[in-house]
Amino acid sequence: MANRLAILLSKLVEPFIGRDEEGKVIVLSLLAREHTVLIGEPGTAKSAMIRRVSELLNAHYFSYLLTRFTEPSELFGPIDIKALEEGRYVRLTSGKLPSAEIAFLDEIFKANSAILNALNTLLQERVLYDGYSEMAVPLWSLFGASNEVPEETELLAFYDRFLLRHFVRPVPENLWKELLDKAWTLEKAIYYGGARASEPVMDMRDLKKLHEAVLEVDLEPVKHKLVKLFAAFETRGIHVTDRRKGKALKVVASNALLEGRSRAQEQDLLALKYVVPRDWDELEKVNTILSEELKTPYRYLRELNEIRTNLQELLNYVISLQAVESRYIDQRFRQILRDVELTRERVSAMAMESQDAAVQRAVEEVLDLIEQIVSIIRRRLP
Repeated sequence: MANRLAILLSKLVEPFIGRDEEGKVIVLSLLAREHTVLIGEPGTAKSAMIRRVSELLNAHYFSYLLTRFTEPSELFGPIDIKALEEGRYVRLTSGKLPSAEIAFLDEIFKANSAILNALNTLLQERVLYDGYSEMAVPLWSLFGASNEVPEETELLAFYDRFLLRHFVRPVPENLWKELLDKAWTLEKAIYYGGARASEPVMDMRDLKKLHEAVLEVDLEPVKHKLVKLFAAFETRGIHVTDRRKGKALKVVASNALLEGRSRAQEQDLLALKYVVPRDWDELEKVNTILSEELKTPYRYLRELNEIRTNLQELLNYVISLQAVESRYIDQRFRQILRDVELTRERVSAMAMESQDAAVQRAVEEVLDLIEQIVSIIRRRLP
């Protein structure tokens, strides 16, 4: 079963460039049987990834774009007129949200109060209550998407219903070439052969068994550290509601299972970055606290990621100026050469300090960027 879980994650991210973390968040949400909101600009593959995972699980799927004018019947189904004539209030829910196991609602915070009230109960209790009837629904996980974090007071309780919050960034510049290649291949496939549904790799019964395995994960090794982290968050002005504190355990356990373990380790607490932050600013603070508090490769990977981003920008700068004849450029290149050699020393030291495989791969990528920069400058300078 663990192997099939790895296959699910691998197949989910396969068509997408730079979306490994989004894939992980989606799978964690499904393992925990919780709901997730994806915050980020349009065009970052949010809906496409949810649709794909539903196909890989052969799950009943529902998707809709919400506006303040959306009527409840558009989500929950129209009223059965014939039943109403007989004095019964019945919704025709086939193909609508009440029949879905996995759902995606875009622009979710733009819904009107009537829909938000119904969704509140649906998310919390998996029951649809619209004032006349009450219906248990098969919903496993609902994924919402929004361009921004809600600020309105009436939306905060609804926002808190989403245990996982992931802040989606555009694909970084170093992956743009791969993104273009993948997009072009997809366009041709759609034109010549039509879009094909993904072949299932498991079904919802398998997912239920995996969720049961999540609930059996031994969390005792990390509970003490988890309490210390919650205290650290509060000290830095990051409040975590009691509900989120308790439910965070399911995400930590899900991360352990995704890593192939039935016993949680300190590194599984990194999954708190999907639970604790309320907005982009808090995300940076939470990442900093986790980096400081946890004795894991995370702090190395975070620093290496920042170094890689800076070096990529520096490489682009050097490439753009390599043919420009200027004494000032020569001086600037000499300074860059000194700076990157210092960076090489720091990165090499990290490779010695951490023997983690992911850290070693990140180090190799950074050193390759450094070598490209140095090579260009060496060819120019005497």
